[in-house]
Amino acid sequence: MDFAETEEQLALRKAVAELGGRYGHAYTAPRARAREPLTELWQETGRSGFIGLNLPEEYGGGGAGMYELAIVTEELNTAGCGLLMMVVSPAINGTIIAKYGTDEQKRRWLPGIASGETIMAFGVTEPDAGSNTHKIATTARRDGSDWVLSGRKYYVSGVDNAQAILIVARTEDAKTGKLKPALFVFPTDTPGFEYTAIDMDVVMPDKQFMLYLDDVRLPADALIGDEDAALAQLFAGLNPERIMAAAGSIGMGRYALDKAVSYANQRAVWGGKPIGTHQGIAHPLAKAKVEVELAKLMMQKAAALYDSGDDLNSGEAANMAKYAAAEGAADAVDAAVQTHGGNGIASEYGLGNLVLASRVAKIAPVSREMILNFVAQFSLGLPKSY
Repeated sequence: MDFAETEEQLALRKAVAELGGRYGHAYTAPRARAREPLTELWQETGRSGFIGLNLPEEYGGGGAGMYELAIVTEELNTAGCGLLMMVVSPAINGTIIAKYGTDEQKRRWLPGIASGETIMAFGVTEPDAGSNTHKIATTARRDGSDWVLSGRKYYVSGVDNAQAILIVARTEDAKTGKLKPALFVFPTDTPGFEYTAIDMDVVMPDKQFMLYLDDVRLPADALIGDEDAALAQLFAGLNPERIMAAAGSIGMGRYALDKAVSYANQRAVWGGKPIGTHQGIAHPLAKAKVEVELAKLMMQKAAALYDSGDDLNSGEAANMAKYAAAEGAADAVDAAVQTHGGNGIASEYGLGNLVLASRVAKIAPVSREMILNFVAQFSLGLPKSY
């Protein structure tokens, strides 16, 4: 097994780090406080060819894999300017459409997603169901050749800046009367589709929204793939989501550690030695470094398995990577803030807002408890607990 990245991957990592370095926390922070999107960074990332790295070349993508897309997310977050919609638009939606969309759907949506000119949001969670796809209440019924969608979605990122959205709904099986998942893509200006922002305490550029679908009428070609296989199609996008979420947390952890190490090497009190010489400072940072690196290894494993086509094992690794990365990032941020003392919550040091942001990673896009349920059931063979 070769743990060395290829020359192309190393060059990509360097190029994205240089891009992120031109923006960084100084660019992100005021926009996050104002709840404004990172438009200039998104556009330059798209022009550089980084947004659609995982999408097919024939549709304007880079023809690479989830490993390369994760590099982009990791390095931008390490620079202090992560792009949340990278997880959603190319990783989840782009993957689903590339795998299961018709030729016409691919031609319509993938070039814009790949270039970043089209941002596509993703709606799955609901107020009464969370992300439990077996309890989704948003329904799609046939009306002639059209589909009519009705329901609600909750905690959907970036809808106000998205030109399109992929919605997970449920259709009724005519034979059994049972509801089953189905995926629909449509423009966000479609009549009957509305949304309102959810007030959030976390400081981030991307807003969260409640969606209202009141008899949203869609043409037949809004349905992605086969309505009888939509659950499998949905999960094809969720493994990339976990991998990208892990990459973002790893980048956040690296950012926090970089800040802490720089401060600990320069800050001198109580005798003139840098505070980093004291084990009370050094050991928590070293522990966090170990955790972040271990999470990164699992994330790389998950991405490599996914890119090889091993969906089963990549699912296990992706969930483990997401869990480990969230825990590692939270510990790294905590250690970095503690290293800075009071300066850790001063705006100029760029750490205070990460305390809550890193905590969010333990909840979204899937909670740590649901990952532990998955591991208990599928990895350990224990009885289902929920």
